Amino acid sequence: MQLDIDVDGWPDHHDWEALCQQALDALFDVEPALNSSRLITSVLYTSDTQVHELNKEWRGKDKPTNVLSFPMLERDDLLALAAEGPPEMLGDIALAFETCQREADEKAVALKDHTAHLLVHGFLHLAGHDHVDSDSQAAAMEKLEVEALAKLGIADPYGDR
Repeated sequence: MQLDIDVDGWPDHHDWEALCQQALDALFDVEPALNSSRLITSVLYTSDTQVHELNKEWRGKDKPTNVLSFPMLERDDLLALAAEGPPEMLGDIALAFETCQREADEKAVALKDHTAHLLVHGFLHLAGHDHVDSDSQAAAMEKLEVEALAKLGIADPYGDR
């Protein structure tokens, strides 16, 4: 997958672009549909203000959130994607710095680990996974997240349940 990454307003004490690639690489075994050279995904590391605007405009929610995912392929289309062919836009991910930092602090985890979790979560949404319609759907998505994060050496973020 080709990543188009823009980092705006995040601290430069960490290589956020490399973290994004690492999160994606960890997903390849867990969600093989993402492992296609035809796919393109844009990832925007930005502010609460910008994510708030996106959330309001595209989801009708007048507040910031930690991560937004905007899939451009249906799950069935992703699974049917031939190995050869023109590039296909999988979708966009946007992460809000202030919310991510606050949540990391509240959970007493490193910002980079929490961000890796949110990237994995966002990529899974782009791949057609969801967690809002049923408990079984949420459990299945969380299982994939935990498996990918384990490949990165990150503890189960749902372990406190």
